[in-house]
Amino acid sequence: MFHLSVRETLEAQEAQTLSPLAARSAQAMRALPEEPSPVRTAFQRDRDRILHSKPFRRLKHKTQVFIAPLGDHYRTRLTHTLEVTQIARTVARALRLNEDLTEAIGLGHDIGHPPFGHAGESALTRIYPEHFRHNEQSRRIIEVLEKDGAGLNLTFPVREGIAFHSKARHDILQQAWGTAGTLEGQIIKIADSVAYINHDIDDALRAGILCETDLPRECIAVLGDTHAGRINTMVCDLIEHNWWATGAGTPPDPPHLAMSSAVLAATNTLREFMFEHVYLNSPAKQDDQKAYFIIETLYNYFVQHPEQLPAHLLRINQQRQEPVERAVVDYIAGMTDRYATQVFQDLFVPRTWGA
Repeated sequence: MFHLSVRETLEAQEAQTLSPLAARSAQAMRALPEEPSPVRTAFQRDRDRILHSKPFRRLKHKTQVFIAPLGDHYRTRLTHTLEVTQIARTVARALRLNEDLTEAIGLGHDIGHPPFGHAGESALTRIYPEHFRHNEQSRRIIEVLEKDGAGLNLTFPVREGIAFHSKARHDILQQAWGTAGTLEGQIIKIADSVAYINHDIDDALRAGILCETDLPRECIAVLGDTHAGRINTMVCDLIEHNWWATGAGTPPDPPHLAMSSAVLAATNTLREFMFEHVYLNSPAKQDDQKAYFIIETLYNYFVQHPEQLPAHLLRINQQRQEPVERAVVDYIAGMTDRYATQVFQDLFVPRTWGA
């Protein structure tokens, strides 16, 4: 008697319970065909590959906004990633979309972030001739750099969602660098903003950079006057405004997620407030020039001394016949804050000697 595998049972459940607009793991394609897992769907397998990867583990020592904070409660790139993923799964579950795909994209969306947060990204963008963006680096890591050049061989919907999660500064719904073809990928794009706007406010309040009374009153009136309240408003609005995604209504053509005009306007205004008062001009930015200096100095040094790059990056670089600058950027982008600082000290700071 033939028995369905666990994976086939899960795929059958997806077909029966998910929205007609949800991505189906049974239909997901990889660049290189693989024997299916007997117990995990394709998206669950992708999630696990990201979760067990070294770039994911390094996120715990990469800056979100506050560089090398001494306090235990400030967000890191890892905790940001977990908050994004939790928010996104809540939305996906409510809209009957594929939670496993949503989770895989959420866990992988920021693995390409360099050290020192946005200061690090700005530094690499400024000095690397081919231009640098963390979303593109995230995709490069999973497609090219992991597994000694073989990549993780993730499904296309996961790779696309990771590559297209970034958005324009003034509107979290603008395409900017592209929009994922799956609604699950679009959820991550919005959940990313929902998470960081709110947790960065929380961190800025903890650091004394902001006071509750500094927040724009017109935004608070719409979104709520507490951290949890604002997230709840944004999430509930995203679910209610896109209820058609459950299969219960007529979708836009092409299907794309949106927010109500009032909540979107308040969210964009609050995001711009954070740019003006925290991300670009605040005490949290006082060490940005130091971060620029460290990254630019390391970049120039390793371009001149490529033989000191990790052997696997040199090997990938030579196999792909890419300029050495590409390998240097891959090396620096993979560093944590403390590792970049340590490498800089080892190369340029005199050693101290005991008595």
